[in-house]
Amino acid sequence: MNLGEKYTVNIEKLTNLGVGLAKIDGFVVFVEGACPEDVLEIEISKLNKNFANGKIINIIAPSKYRTDGFCPMQRVCGACQIQFIDYDYQLELKREIVKDAINKIGGLSIEIPLTIRSPQIKGYRHKIQYPVSQTKNSKRVLAGYFKPSTHEIVNIKYCPIQPQICDKIVEFIRNNLNDFKISAYDEKNNSGELRHIVIRNSLKTGENLVTLVFNDNKATESVKLFCKKIYSEFADVSGVCVNFNSKKTNVIMGNETICIVGEPYIKEQLLDKTFFIGAETFFQVNPSSANNIFKYVKNYIGTNFKSPMLLDAYAGISTFGICMADISKEVVCVEENAKSTELAKLSAEFNGVKNIEINNMDAGKFFQNEKRKFDVVILDPPRKGCSEISLDNAYRVCKDTIIYVSCNPATLARDLKYLSKKGAKILSIQPFDMFCHSYHVENVAIIKIN
Repeated sequence: MNLGEKYTVNIEKLTNLGVGLAKIDGFVVFVEGACPEDVLEIEISKLNKNFANGKIINIIAPSKYRTDGFCPMQRVCGACQIQFIDYDYQLELKREIVKDAINKIGGLSIEIPLTIRSPQIKGYRHKIQYPVSQTKNSKRVLAGYFKPSTHEIVNIKYCPIQPQICDKIVEFIRNNLNDFKISAYDEKNNSGELRHIVIRNSLKTGENLVTLVFNDNKATESVKLFCKKIYSEFADVSGVCVNFNSKKTNVIMGNETICIVGEPYIKEQLLDKTFFIGAETFFQVNPSSANNIFKYVKNYIGTNFKSPMLLDAYAGISTFGICMADISKEVVCVEENAKSTELAKLSAEFNGVKNIEINNMDAGKFFQNEKRKFDVVILDPPRKGCSEISLDNAYRVCKDTIIYVSCNPATLARDLKYLSKKGAKILSIQPFDMFCHSYHVENVAIIKIN
């Protein structure tokens, strides 16, 4: 096998990163944009010791699951890796991704049910983060997603997986930025001003919180005037904020955000509770699918416990804690982000939740010092999962059940393997489609301690 050689291959499966897997004389070849059961002519584009990458030259016989998709930018935009695959089959593929991770990484044999579909498969993404750049000669402002495996911006003017108001706000920013003598960011030279546009949209109210991320440490008068212009242009914009990030980094937002005009949050609803979401606080991008997860967790707790003591770790704005409060004796929430805990307290007060304790603290440190025992511990960590110390301590303070919510099957499998070795029993794992048309999948694992 050599670079540039062409082969006819059958796509056997989809990997956990959303690319097709084929074999040539037993040698693994990964093919981007492939669907299981495709018959393809490919060209070898990269060759390593243990695998190769191939690019599609011709679709000889398309899989019965292959579709045209609904977005003309799908092939060049990196956001919806598997939009060209039938949606119902996407759900099956995500189940297989979870099953493979749990079996191969976790060493566990657990039946994985079909992924629960998202109530919305278009217009579902209620948070967007667009990098911004500028053409060299015409100074035309570009904003969109990066092409896969590059830092070349695809200028997105219409995105069917997000609310249309987001497209309108971004287009207004693109068209008016130069009028305010504000430059776009140049990543290569770490120069220019506007780095990212971040918009949070509320499914419940239609409100939008716009945050402009600047390569600076202060808001100039031009920036302030531009923020006010955005606010006055759109009735559905509740506030415009500025975030400062002057570091040469891939991290989108810096540590400081100021609200220039309007309110520094939007309001969203999960189950029957209202939450205040800020520029830097975590909240699920797909509220309708998140609602399914919260129903699932609340139903399990309500069915199996009577007024439990509940711990919500990695709590963010305490969404789980606040939603579970009315079926719990007491809820304790732990979150290290101070702005998130501030909004959590505001949300708890707004919803009249009294039986809640909200702690601004690293979860690992909280666990080390905690003497109380909890009937239910909810873990909802970032993609990297939990440290072994955190798992040890969560196990120690839990009397009965850990509910582990994860957006990464690989780290979930690793952590479940660790808990199993401590004697825990994995009762179930339920996938949910939080990120439609991508290879990402959310999971809720129910873990019995004794």
